[in-house]
Amino acid sequence: MSKKIETLFIFSFLVLFTLATLYPALNIIGISLRTDDAFQTRSLALWTAESSFRSYFTLFLETDFLTWMKNSFLVSFVVTLTGVVLASTSGYALSRFNFMGRRAVLSSLLMTQMFPATMLLLPFFILLAKLKLINSYLGLIIIYSSTALPFCIWQMKGYYDTIPAALEEAARMDGCSRFSAFIKVILPVSAPALVITALFSFMASWSEYVVAAIVLQNPELYTLPLGLKSFQASLATQWGLYAAGAVVVSIPVTILFISLSRFLVSGLTVGSVKG
Repeated sequence: MSKKIETLFIFSFLVLFTLATLYPALNIIGISLRTDDAFQTRSLALWTAESSFRSYFTLFLETDFLTWMKNSFLVSFVVTLTGVVLASTSGYALSRFNFMGRRAVLSSLLMTQMFPATMLLLPFFILLAKLKLINSYLGLIIIYSSTALPFCIWQMKGYYDTIPAALEEAARMDGCSRFSAFIKVILPVSAPALVITALFSFMASWSEYVVAAIVLQNPELYTLPLGLKSFQASLATQWGLYAAGAVVVSIPVTILFISLSRFLVSGLTVGSVKG
């Protein structure tokens, strides 16, 4: 009897937790389907008699949303590619090689994670100003990559540590060079860690606002967060457009998580080496 009560309690808690988690997202979807004057309605219905997709049509046809999305995809793609390439190679070097300063490098990477991002805004701005990279995607990519890389390198290094060296040794005995063994053996086995690295790098740049607001000042270069902010005025906010934009912005990340979820659970090295 106590087991049934415990199961019922856990099930009820999970249901309530799920509803509490889904409510903000469902509320945003509901707001995107309402007119601005119905924003503060107390109705929990997603679709009412006054609901429509007008905000979505306006978003795509009467604003620069597609331009902002293109800019965000460009920046996020470069940051993700940079993160995967540099983190996979740097993490491998820190995992497999013993060289002078290795511990100092690991400690430095760890220390960079102890500073809040807002504390680094002024040094980053001064650096980009001296390099004349203000109001450029390159400056934005440098900041995003430099802030995401420490975690990604640590994460990749930790995963490489779990891969048996016998895998590389077997590949080397079959005639592979160290680089070939890394490309053909280590990277395929490290797919879960690479996926996490790619997702973290992508998310670090896809919806970031503060750094983008400081670096990008030309409206033609705006990314999605800056573009959505333009819907907010001092006297009135276009809540329908704001919510519709938020829904569309969340779709790529949701698709990535769903399509790559099977890689997020590691353990591919189990059984790779017999004996």
